[in-house]
Amino acid sequence: MAIIAPFRGLTYNFKKLGEISRLTAPPYDVINEREQEEYHNAHPNNVIRLILGKKKSGDSDSDNRYTRSALEMKKWEQEGILVRSERPAMYITAQDYDPGDGKGRRTRWGLITLVRIEEEDSRVILPHEKTFSAHKDDRLKLMRACSAQLSQVFGLYDGSDSIISGCIEEAGRAEPDVSFDFKDGTSHRMWIIEDRGFFKKVTDSMKDKLIFIADGHHRYETSRNFRNLMREKYGKGNGDKAYDYVVMYLADMNDKGLTILPTHRLIKEYKAFNKDEFLKKAGEYFAIEEMPVPEGAGWDRFLEFGRVLEERGRDNSAIGFYCHKSDRCHILSLLPGAMDGEEESLQPSLMKLDVIVLTRLILNNCLGFTKEDLDNDKLIRYVSNMAHSFELVE
Repeated sequence: MAIIAPFRGLTYNFKKLGEISRLTAPPYDVINEREQEEYHNAHPNNVIRLILGKKKSGDSDSDNRYTRSALEMKKWEQEGILVRSERPAMYITAQDYDPGDGKGRRTRWGLITLVRIEEEDSRVILPHEKTFSAHKDDRLKLMRACSAQLSQVFGLYDGSDSIISGCIEEAGRAEPDVSFDFKDGTSHRMWIIEDRGFFKKVTDSMKDKLIFIADGHHRYETSRNFRNLMREKYGKGNGDKAYDYVVMYLADMNDKGLTILPTHRLIKEYKAFNKDEFLKKAGEYFAIEEMPVPEGAGWDRFLEFGRVLEERGRDNSAIGFYCHKSDRCHILSLLPGAMDGEEESLQPSLMKLDVIVLTRLILNNCLGFTKEDLDNDKLIRYVSNMAHSFELVE
């Protein structure tokens, strides 16, 4: 069962600071160096100074990006820039956005709350992505320096009983405590909920649910590592210490405002790669369809490929493949029974995820990548934009 709880969250002093959009930034792992500089310059209290501080040439064990984040955070608390809730709370959020699929703007609702950290084999909180050791080390150093969780893990749950969504909808009728527009075209609202009746309804409803981690695998595993360090220092106790929990943003997977977009994998090097041999091996698991690379310039010539890939993937796992200097794109559609044999190590629901099919059948079986290879972020690059992916391959 998933155990959730309210908490006394630390937030900006919204009344004191005014324009909230200048204080915000995207998750640390999607910010490049240019954007990091822009957010640093946007406002002296922008959250980038906590979640992704700058490196300096003279960094040492006692003075580095993590210790500077901790000092900055302590200073902001002393100056009243950051304030802690007087009472335990849960936080409802609404994000209005256009995912660029031609279907217009939509609203995704979510709940920010504490979730008790589970053991790896508990099958209550389910990850689906490979994590990288370097990223976990980075986040652990920041968490140990600040003694705080600065970014939420993004979790999904099955809210088909509509209990939690009903509570959120009712609470969301009030005026939000926070409202602002971000420069990427998204709009954001947040409600601070301190109602004990609300807490009981949502905590009771979550007890029989699983949580699937949609984003923040490194943050979740780092929180568990931090918890283990604290238990070594202070003892295990009854599992009710602050470090036994992680802050999560939870969204109902049935929410009409939820959009799941792919993250594309770019393999940067592979010794003696042979496209024909790869496709022959992939043919053991996939039906392979090829499309000619359209002539001309500009990424929009690949829109038709993206449309066909989306169509093939509506009821089945479908993976697009494009190789440097190739005149063909390929769509690999999973054959019936191709995932047989994976049941022992995977939940049935996870076997349907494209990312699992990609990792197990293509990266592991067809390309022979080892666990160590998948832990090498110099070998595999992650890109969220399909157009940019094609540009990089070319």
